[in-house]
Amino acid sequence: MIPESFIQELKFYSDIEQIVSSYVHLSKRGKISVGLCPFHNEKTPSFTVYPDTQSFYCFGCGAGGDVVSFIRRIENLEYVEAIRLLAQRAGLQMPDDTQNDEAARLKMRILELNRQAARFFHHNLTTPAGATGLRYFRERGLSDDTIKRFGLGYSLEGWSSLCDHLKGQGFTERELLEARVAAQGKSGKGCYDLFRGRAMFPIIDLRGNVIGFGGRVIGEGGPKYLNSPDTPVFKKSRNLFALNRAKSSKLDGLVLAEGYMDVIALHQAGFDNAVATLGTSLTAEQTQLIAKYCNEVTIAYDSDGAGQNATRRAINLFADVGVKIRVLKMEGAKDPDEYIKKFGATRFKLLLENCNNAIEFEISKLRAKYDVETADGKVNFLNEFSKLMAGIRNPVERDVYVKKVSGELAVSPEAVLQLIGTNVKRKVGSERKKQQRDLKMYVGAGAMGKSNPQRERNLRYALAEERLIALLLKNPDYYEYIAAKISPGDFVTDYNREIFEKISERLQQNQSIEMISLSSVLDIEDMAFVSGLFASQVSEKHPLSEADDYIKTILQKKNEKSSSEVAAMDERELGEYLRTIAARKK
Repeated sequence: MIPESFIQELKFYSDIEQIVSSYVHLSKRGKISVGLCPFHNEKTPSFTVYPDTQSFYCFGCGAGGDVVSFIRRIENLEYVEAIRLLAQRAGLQMPDDTQNDEAARLKMRILELNRQAARFFHHNLTTPAGATGLRYFRERGLSDDTIKRFGLGYSLEGWSSLCDHLKGQGFTERELLEARVAAQGKSGKGCYDLFRGRAMFPIIDLRGNVIGFGGRVIGEGGPKYLNSPDTPVFKKSRNLFALNRAKSSKLDGLVLAEGYMDVIALHQAGFDNAVATLGTSLTAEQTQLIAKYCNEVTIAYDSDGAGQNATRRAINLFADVGVKIRVLKMEGAKDPDEYIKKFGATRFKLLLENCNNAIEFEISKLRAKYDVETADGKVNFLNEFSKLMAGIRNPVERDVYVKKVSGELAVSPEAVLQLIGTNVKRKVGSERKKQQRDLKMYVGAGAMGKSNPQRERNLRYALAEERLIALLLKNPDYYEYIAAKISPGDFVTDYNREIFEKISERLQQNQSIEMISLSSVLDIEDMAFVSGLFASQVSEKHPLSEADDYIKTILQKKNEKSSSEVAAMDERELGEYLRTIAARKK
């Protein structure tokens, strides 16, 4: 348990606006700051930071909490690890007794286990049993230096070679399973290697830790690519292959490819600013990560249909984080690896220097879709073109494309601009309606970002409970008055009862219920709930009489009888019950 005194000291060095602004571009709006949420994809800012309560809340996805919750979410850390990171940032020494945290210790063990596994896979290339893997890499044109630089390796054909090796290094079966380098046997006893007979690509994070693996099958059988599932140290949607190397490149921007081999081939050819996703489509978290290191990305996806569809999706995601996009058009090869092998690094460099930006890529796709030599084709093209232009905020950039296209199609620029204006109005109206729906959904629902059937069945009482909790959070000095009138057992909904109970316990022990203090007893979903309660309270003044109103509503539920209970009453009991209800209504 981390001492409360240390948490309070950390609070003074961990202003939430300063911490969040190192991850999210924030704009001031009076007392609050807003920005695009880093936890979901959005175009209209709904992520809000409240300096007065040192909290944040997103009205779009329901994420919220304090500075510790934010670090836990964005860095994928456990509580103690998040505290440790903030302490390092503030230059504070962590208390010794936090070193025994079980979750943090497990993560450290998994990271060491992964490091040993990567060494084992790499060593296999030097053995007769691993000759297949070494031959594969060399046939793909990789030098020994590149193989060593990326720590490439080979997983042996046997069922338990890695498990046996790691157990010999002192790792337990539970640790092997938690690291997801092994799978449980069908009988529920024992485990076997997850990766077998595959070329291995270690995935390394920005701190130099091996956090997972990608494996390509050599020969027949099984899926072509097998990637590490998510683990306590690895979330594939939040990491990128080779970013640990690309972030230090002297080349401008980043090149985003699809596969491990594409990236390695690019690095070997001198383009050491290449990265790739990890067996999944590009995610909003990955674009936000990229935005920290550059403001321009060249998309070098495969030239097939799937690659082009992925390119369009990536363009939209990067637009949301303000990263400029250029799109590589490869003719005569399906991917960067094949292009470099066929035409060489010099031709690829020229390709990079002359590739189109994202808008030109989209226009070229529209041209391929419609026959602009016909009247119908021209009209359909311009309708789609105007929708594309409606998404461009820079009027000068929009004007350049309008004049260019209208000149090519012999259409007046004014007519095209009028069509664009109509689409802009529709777009703004649609976004405004969506934002209003989100506000009603999350604030109106008491900031509950997830479905809660019990809450929905007892909405009137649940709202009273939530407002009472919010009142107590903002006015902890009201606790004795409130506690004398209502107890956690009187609460109607289980979730609100648990939150109220935890807050009450801290107040009984004269402990702080500031956001950063609550992080030690509430998980990140509970912290989001509490932050949502703060965000939904518009008024800053909350007289004690409000507590009486909320308590009265909650306690009414205790006196309600079910229909079966009423049916079972005799005449005297029914009369008393009806008189009670009548008196309450008066």
